[in-house]
Amino acid sequence: MSSLKNVLHFQTGLAVLANIFLLFFYTFINLGHKPKLADMISCQLAFIHIVLVLTGADIWLTDIFESLNIENDFKCKTTFYLNRVMRGLSICITCLLSVFQAVTISPCSSFLAKFKYKLKKYMICAFLFIWSFNLSLISNHIFYAGAIINVSVTNQMKVTKFCSLFPMNYIIRALILTLTISRDVFLVGVMLTTSAYMVIILFRHQKQCKHLHSFSHLRASPEKRATQTILLLVVSFVVMYWVDFIISSTAVLLWMYDPVTLSVQKFVMNVYPTITPLVQISSDNRIINMLKILRSKCHHIF
Repeated sequence: MSSLKNVLHFQTGLAVLANIFLLFFYTFINLGHKPKLADMISCQLAFIHIVLVLTGADIWLTDIFESLNIENDFKCKTTFYLNRVMRGLSICITCLLSVFQAVTISPCSSFLAKFKYKLKKYMICAFLFIWSFNLSLISNHIFYAGAIINVSVTNQMKVTKFCSLFPMNYIIRALILTLTISRDVFLVGVMLTTSAYMVIILFRHQKQCKHLHSFSHLRASPEKRATQTILLLVVSFVVMYWVDFIISSTAVLLWMYDPVTLSVQKFVMNVYPTITPLVQISSDNRIINMLKILRSKCHHIF
């Protein structure tokens, strides 16, 4: 159990540092310029993942709240609510990024091409809708989450180190699960559809350009790298999100959580926020070029 906690702490630290780096990079590179829509989405996703990982790290938040002398019930409701909201935002913004990429690379003759010049206006509206929808959908958690008191008497279910869920009506519990599952199934379906669409477009484009390039050049083409990046992010998200969802849904339905299950769920939940910035950093030429420049300067200095 102690080794699993050490892995969780390392994973949390890596995810926070990588997302902070990405957040500052996209903010800095767009200062004084008209921000690119892809950078706006990635910047927002990095911020969401920072909050998601931090609200899931009990030991860090416990120390912070204790130093601020904040009541247990308030910190429980706040962290639990924020964590659930960020989980919903993560899938929504990832889906939005997938749709944006599909529209961006669409050929002029396609149906999606007409949305290319309206993306800016639609994107702001999409951000507002996604945030307001998730903030309101998860608002019920404020009433059913609270500080741990006497579990044997109140039949509370421990979900974090200092937080538990109060018993709720079976109909309400089923309704919440139904709404959440419907949202997730729809968004995952959109992600898989747009990803398949992008792979087909890039494959066709690669075949058309094949006679203009050597095989070695094709292997390292931007289209090939973009396809691999999209597939890696979508596949990792779908797998990890549904594993996490199955664990949490089963626990809520059976009204039973144990420390090992909590630790495994946290590890699974943090895999995507950890992978995403690392994949984006390794695939963004601007970041790669900046790191190469910094490396060469360091060599000159030392």
